[in-house]
Amino acid sequence: MSSGFIQPRTLKPSPNAIRHRNHGPLRLSLSFGGTTRHVLLTMQLSEIVPWGRSREEYALMFALSSADFHKRILGCGDGPASFNAEWSAEGGRVVSVDPIYELGGPAIQRRFEEAAPGIISQLHEGANWVWGFHRNPEALRNCRSITLKRFLADYEAGRAAGRYRVGALPSLPFDDASFDLALCSHLLFLYTEMLSEQFHLRSVLELCRVAKEVRIFPLLTLAHERSPHLSAVCDAVAAQGWRAEVVQVAYEFQRGGNEMLLIQRT
Repeated sequence: MSSGFIQPRTLKPSPNAIRHRNHGPLRLSLSFGGTTRHVLLTMQLSEIVPWGRSREEYALMFALSSADFHKRILGCGDGPASFNAEWSAEGGRVVSVDPIYELGGPAIQRRFEEAAPGIISQLHEGANWVWGFHRNPEALRNCRSITLKRFLADYEAGRAAGRYRVGALPSLPFDDASFDLALCSHLLFLYTEMLSEQFHLRSVLELCRVAKEVRIFPLLTLAHERSPHLSAVCDAVAAQGWRAEVVQVAYEFQRGGNEMLLIQRT
């Protein structure tokens, strides 16, 4: 989910990411000190912080090519990313799905302005960030502001045209094989501590149901480690006759987070 991050009481949010949103209760398996607790967590839309990414970032994160431009694309958890606006303006076909699209543009902008200073201040702490595409925290904030502005300029027209749809994993409001390509940014694997292996399996299989190809980025958790759910996901899609491959990409913000999962029909 590229939109923002929910801030549950038990976890400190990572500044480069967005926590999962849902409309109702979600059963999670959370581990604390080696002990696993199964809890029912209600994630409210009021907790979402908008934090979207640009078309250029999407192209790098997902290794998008000129051939991909002609595909029917689903952006799952896009939030206020400007990918849909920019790609559609060039003639591409994109539908974004996210719970945040229940909100109007002014509410989304207000949340960004309220949350951005705190998020950026966290980026000055620690050494787990790669300042390449974004030169420094201030440049990142400027990029996020421009991205939000582009998104908001397109938002109402895009909602009317059906390009922004309300919905969330693990159950999407689309028919089988509705898309050629599904992109999922900063949701699956990143929130391994919050979202159980079962949630990941259901979500990935749901993406495979609605699209002929799936790309997921990044593969690291909030602790900057390879998600332990990755192998189970690869096994599950292989059992369904799909091929899963880890592919290096030309985008890295979390240190070591320059890989995506590519899933294709065999």
